[in-house]
Amino acid sequence: MAAFSYLALTPQGKQSKGVLEGDSTRQIRQQLREQQLTPLEVKPLVNDNTATPAKRLSRSPKLSVADLAMLTRQLATLVQASLPLEEALNTVAKQSERAKVRGIILSVRSKVLEGHNLASSMAEFPNAFPALFRATIAAGEHAGHLDLVLNKLADYCENSYASRQKAMLALLYPILLFIMAVAIVAGLMAFVVPDVVEVFVGQGQALPALTSGLIACSNFVVDYGLFMLVALIAAIIAFKAALNNAGFRLWVDKQLLHLPLLGRLTRGGNCARYASTLSILTTSGVPLVEAMQIAAQVMANSFLKQRVVAAAQQVREGGSLHRALEQCGYFPPMMVHMIASGELSGELDTMLGRVAEHQQKELDNLIATLVGFFEPAMLLFMGCAVLLIVVAILQPIFDLNTLI
Repeated sequence: MAAFSYLALTPQGKQSKGVLEGDSTRQIRQQLREQQLTPLEVKPLVNDNTATPAKRLSRSPKLSVADLAMLTRQLATLVQASLPLEEALNTVAKQSERAKVRGIILSVRSKVLEGHNLASSMAEFPNAFPALFRATIAAGEHAGHLDLVLNKLADYCENSYASRQKAMLALLYPILLFIMAVAIVAGLMAFVVPDVVEVFVGQGQALPALTSGLIACSNFVVDYGLFMLVALIAAIIAFKAALNNAGFRLWVDKQLLHLPLLGRLTRGGNCARYASTLSILTTSGVPLVEAMQIAAQVMANSFLKQRVVAAAQQVREGGSLHRALEQCGYFPPMMVHMIASGELSGELDTMLGRVAEHQQKELDNLIATLVGFFEPAMLLFMGCAVLLIVVAILQPIFDLNTLI
């Protein structure tokens, strides 16, 4: 049996979407007619095996981090309870309230019923189940410890989702504060300052240098503000389009690693993600070289990813892990020393887990420090800008009172 998505009409004329299991589209249409539905479109959810890998990747539906974490935890719980895999997948599909998630799970189940293992069945949906996910499950199936591996994957997905949510919530207030500060200053310069200063200009009074400079800035905002906003949006769109070029993206990512604050944040985030992924792969029984290559794919920085792939090649040729990472030049010394200690003691798996925890704590502390610094900096910027505008407006008034 396979999973099919359908679009049908109810007796009231409303459209209905969903997912059903069957042997063919004809059987699905018959099931819909038995449910008093008029089928409009029925198509299989499993990718076409004759398509090229690039086309299969582009057609594959995606799962959010939250959906992946939830279904992994549910599947781990059911498999650990000794429920057969196909029944566990069917139960998880029934538990899902989203048609897309339910369709993906049912498609995976149909492949399992055909005799494929879970990892190869998930390979039909490379966007939904990343390489890390599939490689870890393949190692668990090979070792006969699928329940333990699924629990580790569930922990990994839940921690990744929690870290992402924590970072987004931490950055939400500073970003809103920055937008409000810029909007207030721009509003004062465009609407308030011209009306107030016009009084002094009409009287022919000589204006102080600070007030004259404020008027010049205000005129610039009024005359060219909209143009600057459009130019900024166009520049952002052009920059994002240029990032599609591999050479330009590589150059940008390399420069990003050397910036004062963003560089440290970028290195910390990528190293933490790499250490966590490498830890779960090696603990699940994936060979070290293969684990390094898979873990490199989860890194967002293309230049650092390139260096890590080169490090994997050094390990393949007989080099040690800590020496290969040290030669990359971007991994923290503490991380390299801890990995070296794990290699010497023969407990690399355990030490990689500690490294992952240590790097995640370092990243969380760095984000908390930057956010804690950003909030008062934005308040100080807004206060100084408003103070400067007020002083520039009041100074001609004080001069006028002195003359009187």
